Amino acid sequence: MKLREILKSPIFPQDKKWEVKKRADGYYESDVTALVRTMVQDESIREDQRWAWERWRNDANALKNRQS
Repeated sequence: MKLREILKSPIFPQDKKWEVKKRADGYYESDVTALVRTMVQDESIREDQRWAWERWRNDANALKNRQS
């Protein structure tokens, strides 16, 4: 995938209900953390976030501006 290509972010219906399951291994997990973990398990969101991370990490302009 080329970083110059724009990837369309996933769009979900307004009434989408995420099934939030907290960890069962005895560790504390907030509702928000459980929601984010659940959302990232969705393949379309995971791909969108991976692409955004790669673009941010490899964007020469962002690095140049940050060093200024």
